[in-house]
Amino acid sequence: MADNDIFGNDDDSGTVFRDVITLALCGFVAIVLLLLPHLNPPVNAATIESITAPGNVVVEIRWPDELDTDVDLWVQGPGDAPVGYSNKGGRLFNLLRDDLGKFGDATDLNYEIAYSRGMPPGEYTVNVHLYRNLSGVFPIPITVAVSFKQTADAPAKQLLATKLELRREGEELTAFRFTLDDAGRLVTGSVHNLYRPLRSSAPG
Repeated sequence: MADNDIFGNDDDSGTVFRDVITLALCGFVAIVLLLLPHLNPPVNAATIESITAPGNVVVEIRWPDELDTDVDLWVQGPGDAPVGYSNKGGRLFNLLRDDLGKFGDATDLNYEIAYSRGMPPGEYTVNVHLYRNLSGVFPIPITVAVSFKQTADAPAKQLLATKLELRREGEELTAFRFTLDDAGRLVTGSVHNLYRPLRSSAPG
């Protein structure tokens, strides 16, 4: 009887141990599942608008969020090379977000943004380019906005905005060309949209 009691106790201990381990594992999995939505919360338009953009000249483009369309922003500042998806950083501008449409997108928003470090005098060019349109919907409406910040702590002030339509893959349009003076002010009468290609002249 003593031997049977010993073996029986060992079996009970093993069962209890397995139960405790299983419960602990289930609890850990439950905690992870509860925390997942908070580790990388979805971004919405209100969140993006509340973010203080870096840089002095801030250029943004938006197109309909429901479209699986890759639209590219291209910018060029005075004395700098064009900046876009194949050259994300220059001496003046940086492309902060390269949106590929639905591919690898953590948000439902279709937008790209670039910013400058400083506001040197000279001409600035802002282009949009339709790289790929898997949605097959044409034309693609694009909203382009340019904001200025005289200092890093100052609020961004939108000075230029326009709407364009891209009608075929590979099309590149100039949204703005404008000139800033030595004080970083927009030169009166300098804004126009005479086409100037940027993508084909980018390095790399």
